[in-house]
Amino acid sequence: MSTYRAYARPAAGRPNRSSEAAATRSNAAIPVAILVVAVGVYLGRFSILLTGLCGVVLLYSGGSFLSARLNPLSPHFYLTRKPSWAAVGVVLLGALVLLGGAYEMWLHGLGPLLPR
Repeated sequence: MSTYRAYARPAAGRPNRSSEAAATRSNAAIPVAILVVAVGVYLGRFSILLTGLCGVVLLYSGGSFLSARLNPLSPHFYLTRKPSWAAVGVVLLGALVLLGGAYEMWLHGLGPLLPR
């Protein structure tokens, strides 16, 4: 009979890993995304393409946050903490709002396509 155990003993005070992961994630992208959405909507007065460009930048940023810890707005800056899922969601939602807004503005002719 062997004294080797094929299973791990249950730890009495095992920490909750999901709360630790949530504490190490950053929400810093949320105010930046909201600011980019506000600037994109304002720039829609001058050109619909600028609104779409802000939407594409946010879409690229959200994709980059999902795939790596690289900050897309600063190519040589490595994030020390991963963005939270809420921050990634807000960035992607902001991208959809700007791209959808640019499309609606183009459909209804609410702004010039190119700056005057």
